Formats: sequence, C-alpha cells, structure tokens
Amino acid sequence: MAVKFTKEMKKEYTILIPNMSPVHFTLVKEVFINHGYKAILLENEGPNVIREGLRYVHNDICYPAQLVIGQMIDALKSGLYDVDKTALVISQTGGGCRASNYIFLLRKALKRCGLEQIPVISLNLKGMEKNPGLKLTPFMLLQAYAGFVYGDLLMTLSNQVRPYETNKGEADSLVAKWTAILSEKFANNRGYIGWAMKNNLNAIAREFAQIPVAKTDKIKVGIVGEIYMKYAPLGNNNLQQFLEDQGCEVMVPSMMGFLYYGADNAITDRKYYGGRFFSSLFTQWGMKLLFMVEKMSLEAIRKQGCFTVPSTYVELKKLNEGILDYGVKMGEGWLLTAEMLELVHIGYKNIVCTQPFGCLPNHICAKGMIRTVTEKAPDANIVPIDYDPSATHVNQENRIKLMLAIAKEKLEANNQ
Repeated sequence: MAVKFTKEMKKEYTILIPNMSPVHFTLVKEVFINHGYKAILLENEGPNVIREGLRYVHNDICYPAQLVIGQMIDALKSGLYDVDKTALVISQTGGGCRASNYIFLLRKALKRCGLEQIPVISLNLKGMEKNPGLKLTPFMLLQAYAGFVYGDLLMTLSNQVRPYETNKGEADSLVAKWTAILSEKFANNRGYIGWAMKNNLNAIAREFAQIPVAKTDKIKVGIVGEIYMKYAPLGNNNLQQFLEDQGCEVMVPSMMGFLYYGADNAITDRKYYGGRFFSSLFTQWGMKLLFMVEKMSLEAIRKQGCFTVPSTYVELKKLNEGILDYGVKMGEGWLLTAEMLELVHIGYKNIVCTQPFGCLPNHICAKGMIRTVTEKAPDANIVPIDYDPSATHVNQENRIKLMLAIAKEKLEANNQ
C-alpha cells in the first residue's frame, strides 16, 4: 500500500526533488517553497549514485531511471535528512515512456532498503495519483511555466556569453542574481504574466548583452538527445562543462520546446485516434497563448543584436516536414530529429546526440535519423554517444574529441 502525502505532512516534511536541469529546476523549486512546502533540489553526484541505482533498480531499465532513483536513495542514506520526515517527488507522464513507471520502481526500491514509510508524490496532469498534501493548482502551474521560460532564457544567454566573457564567472553570477530576483518576485506573486514578465525578459537579455566579451572563433556545438540526458549533468557526465573546457560554445534546445511538443501531441492524438474534440480545441487555444510568451522571450534576445536567436516551436516543427511522421512521439520522437536540423540551421553544425541505455525509441529517432539529417544538411557533424552504467568517460570523451577535431579542421578551412 503506497504511503500518501497528507495535508499534515506539508507542515513538517521536506520534499526532495531530483535535479534534471540546475537552472530551470532551481526556479521550479521556488514554486514549491512559495506555496508553503519545504523543498530541496538534490545535487548529490558521484559513483555512489549509480551504485545505489543498480542495487535497487533492475539493470535492464533505462539509465535515467537508475540515476534518478539512485540519486534519491543516495540522498536518503546520506544522513542529511530525517527519513521519517522526508518525502520524494517524481513526475509521471502517463504516456508510452517507461518514465510513467518510475514511481513504482522508486517505491519498490524504498521497500527493499527498508524506507517504505517515505511517501512518494506523483507529479502528473492526468489524475493518475492523488496526494491530499500536494495539489497542483493553476497558480502553481502558471509559476512553474514562467520558471521554465525564464530558465530557457538564462540558459541560452549564459551559454552564448560564458565562452567569451572577459571576466570569467560573470555569466554564472548573472544567472545566480536573476534566479534570486525571480524567486523573490514569485514569492510576492509578481513577474510571471504580461508586462511584468516582458520587462523581466528584456532586462535579463540587456544585462547579458552588457557583459564584456572577447569574440573569437570557437567551435559551436549543440546537444540533443533524451530529455534527461540532454539537460542533466549527472546523466551526461557534465557534457556541457567538458565541451566548454575544450573551447566550444554550446547550445542546448529549450525545455519549453519539449513542453510545447507534449501539448501538441494531444492535438495529434485527436487527429490520429479520435478523442475529445473540446479538449483538443482547448489545447490549441492554450498553445496560442503560450506562443505569445515564446515570441516575447525570443524578441528580448533579438533586440540585443548580438545573440543567436533560437527558432520558434512552429519553425522547428516545419523543419521536420517530410522526414518523420508527427505521430512518432516516443523517445522524443520527431522533435529530436527536428532539433538536430534546427541546430544546423542556426549555426551549430556540430552535434552531440546523447542516448541512454534502455530507450530504443530514442536510439531510432536519433542514431537512426543521422543519415537523413546529413542528407538534408550536408554540413552537419553529428556524433551519437551512449550513456549507461558501464560506459567509460574516456571512451565517450575520445569520441567527442574526434568530432571536435573534424569541426576544427572545417573551422580553419573556412577562415583561410
């Protein structure tokens, strides 16, 4: 019998949140705090995380599950938290991805290590599980959405400034500054709609544009792949840091693109399989509102005149026309292929494609589409990298270095 997170627990329990993207999830954590929850974003890493994952999760489940559950078990065993006053939260998509079952695997792991008294909260929008002590209100969802929008902007701009900044550390300091500012605004119910949001987006872009930089020719690299592996340093062995240490500028597609993709799938399902007409109509109306915010964010970047502006979701979707059917949606589906084409389109022709063990659809939509992508974009230089418990960092890094060597040759040839 699963332990429920009750209203009484809200006052005393600390909720541990797995960390997929440090910038985005730091802001999302503040949403929980602003609504009266004690929440901590997990930052524990190291080999013991995967050891705990392998100990309590079957080794044929996907690598992100082993990492997420391993991170939580490792944190609980660290002695930093009162296991009788701690709860865990995990997302549950309700779709075809095995991530829908992570919650059951986590509960099974807790039982095996004698911690079955810990409640596990399901974050889902489909009513799959309910916990009296945590209800996702429209207000919370609005703040979380704003957190992802701001997170995308901070990630995109800091990635374009960090490799060139004259005074090292300024970009990261600005990210920290705005994370604190936005957290305070959220606490006072400000900054996540309308003109207030527009002003914040413009101010963020303006301050990043004011950071002194020394522009030099650098290899531009994009990162795509399964959602967790693409963003989580724990999952991809600090891939972005490794690339920047090699002298690269890194672009990571927006997290909002994935959320738009998830909403868009509901419209596709209605077209392909039938379903509720009004639900599909409401989703289309909602996406038009979301696209207004997307336009506002991209316009803030464009105004500065010194940054590469990512494509809109509609433009991204058009890049996939005639390649993968829009009904292909497992393992990031057509979105992954479209993101590779978008990266090439905006100047990031060198791409690291991150695949986790245990996600066959992701391998098909990534590795399986590389030839098609290079036929459409001959300049694309793509390397697929597998991530699993037995994969060595050296092997992964050597393959990436080979890709970078080819990129360097092309860059030097273009400058002659």
